Amino acid sequence: MPHHLMNLRNVPDDEADDIRALFEEHEVRYYETPPSRWGISMGGFWVHDEAEAERARALLDDYQARRLQAQREEYLARCQRGETGLWYQFRNRPVTFLAALIAIAVILGLSLLPFIRLG
Repeated sequence: MPHHLMNLRNVPDDEADDIRALFEEHEVRYYETPPSRWGISMGGFWVHDEAEAERARALLDDYQARRLQAQREEYLARCQRGETGLWYQFRNRPVTFLAALIAIAVILGLSLLPFIRLG
């Protein structure tokens, strides 16, 4: 019976490539199903037998712990460099930022207009 190891929906390409390389390096006999374009099927990495699933899960757990730590360190470094937050987004893409604010204001205004007219 197949064992599902990991869902591929919303997984970045670099992470999926790393996992493929990890499985190839450790000679895990896996197969992959791609996620559907419309989000109906989840896609993922699969193995056929229980022993292979346990070995692959141990490799995945170790990889994901290392990736989590690396992503946290990268985020903290970006925070220290001032590359996060609204001000950074505004400085990088002022037109996009202002367009988003205007769109939010219009949607909020249209949503609240019936209630404002009641009073």
